[in-house]
Amino acid sequence: MRIAAAIVFLLATLPALGQSMSPMRGVVTAFADVFAVRVYPSNPYDHRIRVEVRVYDQKFQPVPARVTPPSFMLGAEASRPVLVVVPFEGAASRKVRICTESVPFPDQQTQIRAQICGKFLARRM
Repeated sequence: MRIAAAIVFLLATLPALGQSMSPMRGVVTAFADVFAVRVYPSNPYDHRIRVEVRVYDQKFQPVPARVTPPSFMLGAEASRPVLVVVPFEGAASRKVRICTESVPFPDQQTQIRAQICGKFLARRM
C-alpha cells in the first residue's frame, strides 16, 4: 500500500508536458485597417509534431486572417515565430483567439488533436 501511494505521489509531482504558445494574451494598438500579432508555438515533446495556427472570434467562429506560416512541422523541443494579420472589418476594436493546433500523424494509433488558444484585443486608432 505504501509503495502504491509513493508511486502516485511521484507521478503527481512530475511536470505535465503540453503544447504551448506565447504570448497567451495581448493588447495591440494599430493605425491601419489590420493588426498583427506574432506568436510562438512550441513543442515540448521529444518528437516532431505538425502544427496549424488558426484564428477565431470570441465564439470560436473562424476569422479571415493571414497566418504566415499557417501549417508547419515543429521539431522536438522547438519553437518558431508565426505572424498573424487580422482585419478590423470596419470595427474600432476586435477580440480574437489565436490557436495553435497539433495535427496527429496518420500512422499514429491515437488521433488526438490538441488545441491551445490565446486571447488578443486590438484597438484601431
